[in-house]
Amino acid sequence: MKFLIQRVNHASVAVDGEVTGEIGLGFLVLIGVSESDTREIADKMIKKLIGLRIFEDLEGKTNLALKDVGGSLLLVSQFTLYADCKKGNRPSFIQAGNPQKANELYEYIIQQCRALGYTAATGIFGADMKINLENDGPFTIMLDSQELLGM
Repeated sequence: MKFLIQRVNHASVAVDGEVTGEIGLGFLVLIGVSESDTREIADKMIKKLIGLRIFEDLEGKTNLALKDVGGSLLLVSQFTLYADCKKGNRPSFIQAGNPQKANELYEYIIQQCRALGYTAATGIFGADMKINLENDGPFTIMLDSQELLGM
């Protein structure tokens, strides 16, 4: 599983010209699911995501987590995080999870984040989405379960 996390001042996602989700201060999280991912892996990734202290405190140090700043989440499915560009010029996506499994885990992640008390706006799985954001910093982090869990 991969989470591409962008600290944002605001972000929104639209499908067919209609906004499906928007947030103010918080994280835009692009979520990629592989075939080997599980709910247990998702739980560990969520715990790391929520605990990241990448907002500045009064001294300008990145010491504050999402809850400390009253931040929200914009969660967007993104199978292209599993693009394999080793051969040729056309990426392969065979490492991405099948759509049914990926959608189930994406929905699970949304549910778990909301259960933890966070506002979690979303895109629409599998849709052609347009994302608008103001990246704060810019500050972007890649969480990869392979690295996080030592797999």
